Amino acid sequence: PTTTGFLHLGGLRTALYNYIFAKKHQGTFILRVEDTDQSRVVPGAAEGIEDMLDWAGIPPDESPARGGPAGPYVQSRRLELYGRAGAALLASGAAYRCFCSPQRLQLLRRDALRRQHTPRYDNRCRHLTPAEVAQKLSQGLDCVIRFRLEKGVEPFQDLVYGWSRHEVAEVEGDPVILKGDGFPTYHLASVVDDHHMGITHVLRGTEWLASTSKHLLLYKALGWEPPQFGHLPLLLNKDGGKLSKRQGDIFLERFARDGFLPEALLDMVTNCGSGFAEKQMGRTLEELISQFDVGRITTHSALLDLEALPEFNRIHLTRHIENQGLRQKLVRELQGLVELVYGDQQVHPDVLEKEYVERVLLLRKGHISLLKNLVSSDYSYLWVRPSVSRQQLQTISAEVDEIGKLVLGLMTRPAAALTVEELNKDLRSLQKQTRETKYSSMMQLLRLALSGRQHGPSVAEMMVTLGAEEVCGRMHRALSS
Repeated sequence: PTTTGFLHLGGLRTALYNYIFAKKHQGTFILRVEDTDQSRVVPGAAEGIEDMLDWAGIPPDESPARGGPAGPYVQSRRLELYGRAGAALLASGAAYRCFCSPQRLQLLRRDALRRQHTPRYDNRCRHLTPAEVAQKLSQGLDCVIRFRLEKGVEPFQDLVYGWSRHEVAEVEGDPVILKGDGFPTYHLASVVDDHHMGITHVLRGTEWLASTSKHLLLYKALGWEPPQFGHLPLLLNKDGGKLSKRQGDIFLERFARDGFLPEALLDMVTNCGSGFAEKQMGRTLEELISQFDVGRITTHSALLDLEALPEFNRIHLTRHIENQGLRQKLVRELQGLVELVYGDQQVHPDVLEKEYVERVLLLRKGHISLLKNLVSSDYSYLWVRPSVSRQQLQTISAEVDEIGKLVLGLMTRPAAALTVEELNKDLRSLQKQTRETKYSSMMQLLRLALSGRQHGPSVAEMMVTLGAEEVCGRMHRALSS
């Protein structure tokens, strides 16, 4: 990736496919930072990208932070290698010095656009004699190094697109491979680094497919064996438009901040694309690795429906709650959220006890998409005791005292008998012992007394979650206020 900003879903998808391909074949997943365009480098972006890969659960085996046998893994620290490659290409005649000024190049561009042609360099300096080059160098003129594009490129087999071939010399001018400041362009840097790092496979965006023939010409000129290339189709919005970075709603930091699980993101970006025998929600990273087949990646763009993310997250959050080890992490996170949101509103520290928080998670399993849903106003009754008056309850039913006594009697049973199923049956039986209160009215009264709200989970579930002692305390307070 480049260091021009934060890691977004498109970058995550590319990294993920490289990761699962490497792990599928017992290979090494390498993160190499492309920072050769120093004018676009954003401070901290490289570290942020690696942090987000760690968060997503797809950490590189070798990287700027981790190091490795083929480092350094930041291109701005590998300039000597690119300089040597540029010198070798100059010596063999495969490259040449270009002295054209930025002003001349700008005029060429404007003229091409005016004539509705694709802008391209006219290769003027490739015809300079050695004497002319020496003279210009002696005058101290600035220059770049360009690579001679030759006609007759050989076709190559792309892992995704099959046999491919682009006659770049017919549609492009000779590309700059080394700039005047000694920094390479992507074309030279990627080729040199892939060679020296022993890269065997490259999975990258389809926007580089047309440039691959150019890169293969560079490999040939340097006498090196190229890796195998696979170009991933575009990741687009569900309407076929480009992913918008403007609102920041596709950057991983936003999803992490909003409480989405990384597994849900990995599941979503693979589910909307290809590379697997079938679409299937809820796949773990281990399942993605085992089921992945690069030959199944199609050339169709992947259409991403971000509105489906909460459902992906609900599935993975349910799995986390069901796993005892993962559930303990969720307990700690939820405790922190409760303290953050409700703070000194808490009436009793019991609401932060591990057993209580764990009970809340298990009972709401499958009903919530995000952990933070449990600290929304709908669930405030779990953490803060409601303030409900007897008068409010009497507007629902005149049999407030009778219903209260029946419920208090029910709550004296052993805690082990407090299950949602049993309580639902018992509440039906209790309603039959009232003179005129309908079942729906009794439920409305109990929900208000226990939560201060008109809507929410079933009354039986509220009772099980709160526990017998808390239910009795809330009923007593409501009846005596």
